[in-house]
Amino acid sequence: MSERSARAAAEDLARRPLCGGWIARVIIVAALAVAPLALRDYGRGLVSEVLLFCIFAMSLDLLVGFTGLISFGHAAFFGIGAYTVAVLGAQFGLHPLLGALAAVALAGLVAAAIGFFCIRASGVYFIMLTLAFAQLLYSVSLKWRAVTGGSDGMASPQLGSGVATYYLILALFVIVYLGMHRLLAAPLGQVFVGIRENESRMRATGYATARYKVLAFVIAGCVGAIAGALFALHNGFVSPSVLFWALSGEALIMVILGGVGTLVGPIIGAAVFLLLKHVVSTITSHWELLVGATFIACVLFFKQGIYGWVRNRWLPEARP
Repeated sequence: MSERSARAAAEDLARRPLCGGWIARVIIVAALAVAPLALRDYGRGLVSEVLLFCIFAMSLDLLVGFTGLISFGHAAFFGIGAYTVAVLGAQFGLHPLLGALAAVALAGLVAAAIGFFCIRASGVYFIMLTLAFAQLLYSVSLKWRAVTGGSDGMASPQLGSGVATYYLILALFVIVYLGMHRLLAAPLGQVFVGIRENESRMRATGYATARYKVLAFVIAGCVGAIAGALFALHNGFVSPSVLFWALSGEALIMVILGGVGTLVGPIIGAAVFLLLKHVVSTITSHWELLVGATFIACVLFFKQGIYGWVRNRWLPEARP
């Protein structure tokens, strides 16, 4: 893709109505805002989990869908966010919101370091490097029992009210969505899209693509840490599973399931994945079979994901 076409793609994103238009966006946010009044604890907790994983999926899509960097170690930043809140709260008595801010800062530093090494590889080597760094942090969480509790995990401080946590997650979900939309519609977003489509061309036109890829890593890592911090506040418990490669795989499934290279797609993918997981798991312990079949069907028949298929079939004016 040329610089001109990358700019056109970003301008299209800027012109495209958010989430199907202002009316639809307001209705969805309003429905989520009043949901705690109609839902019991389980339902409110499920919606909270869906929203925080929507944030996580959007952060991964910044790398995979917009910058063309397929990461299989994105759980590292989710885990950093969760463990930072838990450790600072349990060991030092730090307020969870301050712990969340520290988690974002730490994730940004770690993402810069990981990105510095990973961008020197490409293709499957890049994927394996991201996986290796995530598994390294996973091993640290298992072995450093004095701090992390090892395989037993550790308790995390909470805000004291499930409703307060819900509204915090909802507010950050909206902020992240709007922030990502503005970022991708800005010139920086144009550069990310250009790197995804034709990095050599972008480099030839004078862009320091390596720096931009590291920057994408840092932004995605910080947003992923937000999701991890919210998970710790919501769940009240953190274990090494938040750093395991399987979580990175699930996030990648969410992105592909909903639609790569869109902001709405990862949201839909996260919601579908988690609802399938929770609903089907109450019926059978083999819920992974149905989720896997759904994922395979989307790859075979809906190559642009659920949102991409709906957009192309029912909203042709919204096509890029």
